[in-house]
Amino acid sequence: MRARLALKYAGQTVRLREVVLRAKPAQLLSISPKGTVPVLHLPDGTVIEQSLDIMRWACAQHDPDDWLAQAGGLVAQDWLSLNDGPFKVLLDRYKYADRHPEKSAQAWRDDAVALMLYPMEQALQCHSYLMGATLSLVDMALMPFIRQFVQVDAAWFEQAALPNLQGWLKGLLQMPLFESVMIKHEPWTDGSSEPLF
Repeated sequence: MRARLALKYAGQTVRLREVVLRAKPAQLLSISPKGTVPVLHLPDGTVIEQSLDIMRWACAQHDPDDWLAQAGGLVAQDWLSLNDGPFKVLLDRYKYADRHPEKSAQAWRDDAVALMLYPMEQALQCHSYLMGATLSLVDMALMPFIRQFVQVDAAWFEQAALPNLQGWLKGLLQMPLFESVMIKHEPWTDGSSEPLF
């Protein structure tokens, strides 16, 4: 989702191939043997295999609201590293707590709140976005993961003492940009059409 957000924001038109990971097309594996998504295959043959790298590439092409400039520095990197590292691990354990019975779902959730959501809540007390008064790549890179976290137990999140985080997420989810990338596409198969995205 975050790669699509950045590509759409930057006005980069791509041919979209929605894939089902349990039936990975040979073409995907031929350009990216790791077999995960997203993968961006550029006309010059360059392959970008990580969503955060795709976001940075897209913003380097066109960045009308200075997402990259707002996301420079160590604080931004700390947020991104925390999200893509230990928070992602806790999110997976919370989402699939039955596969990780060493702790309850609530315990995994509590760990994730302490690690990520509570620090975000504190940061958002000072300003509207994680890096200040304006939206940045950091907000858009973290939002899909926070959204996934919330979807595990939306009722819990709605009553949690996280009003700033709740407002931040609600605002981002209501953006036309977000709505534009949530359109469902049929899985791609060899020979099927590739919608422009």
